[in-house]
Amino acid sequence: MTRIDAKFAKLKTEGRKAFVAYVMAGDPDYETSLDVVKGLPGAGVDVIELGLPFTDPMADGPTIQAAGGRALDAGMTLPKTLQLAAEFRKTDNETPIVLMGYFNPIYSRGVDRFLAEAKAAGIDGLIVVDLPPEEDEELCIPANAAGLHFIRLATPTTDDRRLPKVLENTSGFLYYVSITGITGAAAAQAAEVGPEVARIKRKTDLPLIVGFGIRTPEAAEAIARVADGAVVGSAIVKMIEEKRPVPEILAFVKGLAEGAHRA
Repeated sequence: MTRIDAKFAKLKTEGRKAFVAYVMAGDPDYETSLDVVKGLPGAGVDVIELGLPFTDPMADGPTIQAAGGRALDAGMTLPKTLQLAAEFRKTDNETPIVLMGYFNPIYSRGVDRFLAEAKAAGIDGLIVVDLPPEEDEELCIPANAAGLHFIRLATPTTDDRRLPKVLENTSGFLYYVSITGITGAAAAQAAEVGPEVARIKRKTDLPLIVGFGIRTPEAAEAIARVADGAVVGSAIVKMIEEKRPVPEILAFVKGLAEGAHRA
């Protein structure tokens, strides 16, 4: 059983929903980023999504794009991102880490080499937003064979004809994007998300986590009530952009996690 499987099994036994937090690796610099990541489990985060900085982040809104730019300017690379994960693993062998980003840096590294290094660093799953199911041979299937979950995104435009293809080879959990468009845009609405989550859950036993447009504990609670958990990224990254102290960032995350866990 992987860390992701174990985490969701534990949450189910406890009758709790998941809280997932996204941060960009190396933003604003390696040390600060590591301090934030190390503090996330203590703030109530169940799964960490670790952003892999890339020069052309087409699915990301301005906040996440800027975070990637800061990380790259500070010298962050794919090897350093894996180094950060490995450093985190020295004191936490339980909290799942999902690496989220784009295929180009992975392709440049070499898929087999990357998968071996990611596994050794303690990465548990991948979200690669620019690889559709039609490209599963490129990374998804090799990742699954290497023991890494490949987590797919579903969106409001993923209709019943498309959904089986999206679910094929997906493992760990499914990430439902609550709104159309880029990260950090409109606010997620539980009343709109609920029926879509129910529709998708009729087709899969995978946990379904909802992200995009969640900025407050109340919103995290509302979304988690209609799904298996909530993801917050841009709102956390915005605090890092504002150069808030790490304890203040983690206190904000704790409030979001408490919201999701109330659901």
